[in-house]
Amino acid sequence: MLTLRIAPDAPASWHWDGAAYISDGAGRVTPIEHPLVERLAASDGTRTVIIVRERAPGRAAPSPALVPVTPTEFDQITANARCWPVDHVTIETRRHHPVRVTAGAARTTPLFLAHRDGTLHGSWDMSDLAGFAGQVNAKEATRLLIYRPRYSTDTPFTGIHRLTERAVATFGGDLVISYPEPIVHARHRDLAPAADQDTGVLAAFTAGIDAALDARPVEPAATVCHLTGGLDSGSIGTRAAARWPGQLNTATLLITGPGREQQIRRRAEIRDRLPFGPHDVRLDTRGRLMLGPGCPRIAGELISPYDEPFFEHFGELNSRIAALGAHTVITGIGGDEMVAIGSAECAQAAADRADSFDLPWLGPRAHAALEYGDDAIAPPALAGGITLLAAETVAPPLLHAGLWPVHPFTHRSLVELGDQLPYHWRELKALQRRHLATFGLSADACNPSERESFAELVQESLTVNGPGLLRRILDGGSPLIESGLLDADGLKGAVDELEDGLYRESHHSKLVEVITLDRAVKAFLP
Repeated sequence: MLTLRIAPDAPASWHWDGAAYISDGAGRVTPIEHPLVERLAASDGTRTVIIVRERAPGRAAPSPALVPVTPTEFDQITANARCWPVDHVTIETRRHHPVRVTAGAARTTPLFLAHRDGTLHGSWDMSDLAGFAGQVNAKEATRLLIYRPRYSTDTPFTGIHRLTERAVATFGGDLVISYPEPIVHARHRDLAPAADQDTGVLAAFTAGIDAALDARPVEPAATVCHLTGGLDSGSIGTRAAARWPGQLNTATLLITGPGREQQIRRRAEIRDRLPFGPHDVRLDTRGRLMLGPGCPRIAGELISPYDEPFFEHFGELNSRIAALGAHTVITGIGGDEMVAIGSAECAQAAADRADSFDLPWLGPRAHAALEYGDDAIAPPALAGGITLLAAETVAPPLLHAGLWPVHPFTHRSLVELGDQLPYHWRELKALQRRHLATFGLSADACNPSERESFAELVQESLTVNGPGLLRRILDGGSPLIESGLLDADGLKGAVDELEDGLYRESHHSKLVEVITLDRAVKAFLP
């Protein structure tokens, strides 16, 4: 959403220069230029507040010029800023006082922070802060290596920090990030006995999607729905198409493996049944392996370890979407957590954790960090931590293409509905399946029998490109081995298994994390 450079002792006089807020050369706040982003600033002569936020509907975008106000008006502006219903960042400055940076609850884009020589730096793109990376953060690196992400202020590098939702960063020479109070969620509720209770739940789901789509002034003709064929993006996309007939174009990556033909068939039916726009951007991943010689990550470019393994594929897809003239992308991120079944998932989650820990390539330092994986994580938020991480992961590649992400499942209306749904509406995503059925879609479209995922592409990529990349780590050395996060003998055994065709998805797929983290560490810590 923005980049920043602020020295607390810099002069307090700020002004808008047409592209950024400038403080006599010693401070700069540069908002992203996008139709869904607005910026405003005010000063009472002593204090200055700069606000960069998503636009809300029904109001014209304010002038970015700095406005003089009274102290009382200033206090009201900052209080209102913290209550903004969609994504926002508020920056408060006062000469010889700490800088305060506050994030909103509805995070759409990340903000990473670092400091040096009395100056605070920040960016939505972690690669901008590569020069501030100190050492590998063992706790966060281990979370990535075992594929057990946690939403926190940690990043894989000491010296670079994440500003989490509603958190406040205070900088007066040192950086302190304070977590907010946890958000208390509603409990599951039983439905009142009634013949039309199913209709009521589906109507509430439709109303929740509408509220989420209405939370921003979305321009449907300049918007693309990321329609993967999955139940989550399908639920959002079908309703959006019904609201904006003939305007909303679609896009996706086509998978490989047994679910490929089903994905193509189901997407075609959804597009034929609903009045989507004329364009469907499809990037076929068949024959386009991950981690190949042309991959920017493998070439040594500064790619964040949070950017997903399909960075190259999504980068091209985003470019094609932008070429249509679109500037907004609607996703289905968050649908899994909306209908998560806590008690029913506990056993599987415990099994997943045990399997994650049983990785022979984990070094002694990683094993020592395992028990601290849940330490210092952010408190419960409106949206789940995994959803927030996913949203912040997809944002940078979209922003680089000039696209703004919209994630309806992170909106309060759908989160609160999900909190209260009875078990049978959550199980196997019954809510999404039954919602899709209301559009007259076939059982095949609503209840896919084959798994649709990138698992087969990951397997092929690792068996073809993985051994060479992993042997390069073994032969050329890696900071991950030197720091004890990876065990060279265990990694060699895994490479031998890949070369012998002994691939086990739950086990070997996590080698992608070894490769991506190694490449990131070598790029950020040359």
